[in-house]
Amino acid sequence: MPSPLADTPPAPGHRFEVVRGTRASRAALAVGVLLVALAATLPAWGESSWMRDFVEIACYFIFAMMWNLLAGYGGMVSIGQQAFFGLGGYVMLALGNFAGVNPFVAVPIAALAAAAIAVPVSWVAFRLQGGYFAIGTWVIAEVFRLSVANISAVGGGSGTSLTALRGIEKATRESVTFWMALACVVASIALVYLFLRSKQGLALLAIRDNEVAAESQGIAVRRMKLAVYVVAAFGAGLAGALYFVGNLRISPDAAFSVNWTAFAIFMVVIGGIGRIEGPIVGALIFFLLNKFLSDYGSWYLLGLGLLAIVTTIFFRQGLWGYAQQRWGWTLFPTARTLRREP
Repeated sequence: MPSPLADTPPAPGHRFEVVRGTRASRAALAVGVLLVALAATLPAWGESSWMRDFVEIACYFIFAMMWNLLAGYGGMVSIGQQAFFGLGGYVMLALGNFAGVNPFVAVPIAALAAAAIAVPVSWVAFRLQGGYFAIGTWVIAEVFRLSVANISAVGGGSGTSLTALRGIEKATRESVTFWMALACVVASIALVYLFLRSKQGLALLAIRDNEVAAESQGIAVRRMKLAVYVVAAFGAGLAGALYFVGNLRISPDAAFSVNWTAFAIFMVVIGGIGRIEGPIVGALIFFLLNKFLSDYGSWYLLGLGLLAIVTTIFFRQGLWGYAQQRWGWTLFPTARTLRREP
C-alpha cells in the first residue's frame, strides 16, 4: 500500500532555489581577490628571485590545471602534453627572434598556434583509447622533440637563446613576465571554473563517466572531447611560451621533456584529481618540496615518489579531496543544490 504522504503536494508558500555557492567559496573569492591585488604589487617591493620563482610555479600550475581538465574531467589520460608545451615555447622564440614580434605579444600567439596544431594531432590520438591513448600521446611528443632537434635554425639539439629581449631592461622584463604569469593563472582558474559550471561542463563529466550513455542522451562526444583537447593544448602552449620567456633559453630536451607531464600528474594526484582545488594545492606542495629539497638530488625524487605512493594509498581522492569529504570544504563549487527558501 503506498504511503499516504507519497502524493502530498508541497505546503503552500514553500519556494525553492538553486544554490551554487557556499560560504567557503565566497570567502575564497574575497581572499583570492586580495591576494591577487597584493601579488600585483610584488615588483615594487619584492626581490627578483621571488618573481622568477612565481613565474616558474605558475607555469607548472597552468600546465597541471590543463592536464586536470583533460584527464580529471575529460577522462583522457595523456602523458604527452609536453608536445604542446614545447611547441608554445618554440613558436614564441621563432616569432621573437625571426619575425620581430615582441616576445610578450608572441606568448598568446604561440598558445593559439599550439591549439591549432592540436586539431590535426587529435585525428591520430583519438584513434586510440585508454592506455594506448596515453602511450600514443607520448610517442607524438617524442616525434615533435626529434623533429625540432633537427631544425638548425633554432639551434638543433643543443637549443638556442631568446635574443629578442636583449633591448629590454632586466627589471622591466622580469616585471612584465611576472604580471603576465599572474594574469594567466587567474584566467586559467576562472575559465576552467566557468566552463565546468556551464552545460558543456556537465556534458564533459557525463562523457568521462560513460561515453555511450552520454552519446545516447544527445551529447556530441567527439566534438566535446576535441574542444577540451584543444583547450588543454592552448593552456600547455601558453605555459610553455611563458616559461621560456622567463628562462631566455630553450632546447628540445627541456621543452619536450616528459618530466613536465610527470610533475603535472604528481601535482594533480597529490591535490586531488577532478577538482579545481587539486592543482592549486598540489602546485604549492610541489613548489615547497622543490624549493627546499631539490638540492638533495636523487633523494628529492625519491621523496616525491614516496609522497605520491602514500597519497594514492591513504588519500585516494587527494589531499583536498580528503578535506572536502571530511569537512565539506568546497572553494569552487560546480554542483547545483536545491534549497528551500525560509
